Amino acid sequence: MLAESFAPSPESLPPTSARVSIAPRSPVSALIYITGGTDKGRARAGNEDHFVIDHGLGLAVVCDGMGGHAAGDLASALGARVFHEAVLASKDQIRDYLDCANAPQHVGKSDIAHLLQWAANAASRAIHEEAVRSADKAGMGTTLIGVLVLNNHAFIVNVGDSRAYLLREGELEQLTRDHNVYNELIRRKKLRPESVKQIAPKNALTRAVGIYEHCEAETLIIDVAEGDRVLLCSDGLYRYFEPPEGSADELERRLLEEDDERVVQSLIESANARGGKDNITAVVMTLGKVGDYDTRSLAELSARREALANSPLFALLDERELMRVLSMTDVQVHSPGDTIVAPNDTGRDLYVVLSGCVAVCHSGSLVAELKTGQHFGEMSLLRERPGSAHVLATQLTELLVIPREAFFALLRSEHELGMKLLWQLTSVLAERLAETRHDLGQTRVELETEDLSRAVFSADDDGRITLRPPSFLPLGPR
Repeated sequence: MLAESFAPSPESLPPTSARVSIAPRSPVSALIYITGGTDKGRARAGNEDHFVIDHGLGLAVVCDGMGGHAAGDLASALGARVFHEAVLASKDQIRDYLDCANAPQHVGKSDIAHLLQWAANAASRAIHEEAVRSADKAGMGTTLIGVLVLNNHAFIVNVGDSRAYLLREGELEQLTRDHNVYNELIRRKKLRPESVKQIAPKNALTRAVGIYEHCEAETLIIDVAEGDRVLLCSDGLYRYFEPPEGSADELERRLLEEDDERVVQSLIESANARGGKDNITAVVMTLGKVGDYDTRSLAELSARREALANSPLFALLDERELMRVLSMTDVQVHSPGDTIVAPNDTGRDLYVVLSGCVAVCHSGSLVAELKTGQHFGEMSLLRERPGSAHVLATQLTELLVIPREAFFALLRSEHELGMKLLWQLTSVLAERLAETRHDLGQTRVELETEDLSRAVFSADDDGRITLRPPSFLPLGPR
């Protein structure tokens, strides 16, 4: 039986924790501290939640099963185990990423995100195959929320309504969005929030692991720094920190406590004290000591976010969408005089100025100077043709770079975000066209004004133009 190969159920174990070193050469010089706990709650006969922590990988995953006690418990345990095994089987790719994070020809951020999507689908296939073999397990499935910390990035994968939160500088932010009817109707603007609340199946899942062989896993990559804390939890926990039972402010205050194990225990105790109507699971991952921040790293992260938010191309994006775009950016540093784009280069990247200044020249003439938040190379996203501009740094300059392939992948995977980006890109190009037409119109006006050159020049019989002195000037000595 598959169940025989499972590790002991997490509900039978105390919260587990260990300190592990982050990979060498990481800007995050701290240790990762991971603690997890789960409880069946006060209303359920058994626990259909499972979590797995791998301190060596810097990996944590939480699954919340569905389909009745027996099937739900099997689905979540099988999902968590297979997901973990799939990531573990790819440790060579992970090692390559850690060793060659700055070498584009090797494993990159998008490859790690795809690895987590593949692992989630491996779990989905395993659960689905088990359900097909046993009629009493038909329709079983599970949510899945996982985080993998490598270097200074956290890779998050999500299917269903279990959640990931980030605590940074005393502020708590929900990183993932719930895949349920409520959020889907709100997101698609089918109903107003007050109307959706009256719908009975509003919490019904729109995505799950195991219902079908393939699941639609959503990934997010965020920059992390010392002092950050990530919370993974099932809905049996976070529902008690939302009105009317509780608040996000209270959850934020609880997560500020230094002792990780105490945080997990207090969160579970609070959920039980407020009803405990569902299974309760919490996993806390802390980078170093919570609240003990590297101010320089946070300043750099904030500058990247502000530069992107202030760029016209990304003006419509919310906080999560900004993080999604930031996850596919790289930073380039250029010294004064460096060529960024040469004439006749076939551009493939979009650039946003993070700091410094760049000059855009055409045929040796200065066309524009771009500073923080301004961008160039947007035409490279639409077509792959040699350009005519020469772009160079006029001072020490940092650029956020968005590769064309990553931009297209984002459009394919997140349609709503893709529509916003395309709309803004169209608006920017339309404004550029209007400016060009205005400049051409001004030139045309200048060309259509009276030609005064004949008042100064006259044509000789042989067609040559000679200077004719104005009539008020003396023609010779008096």
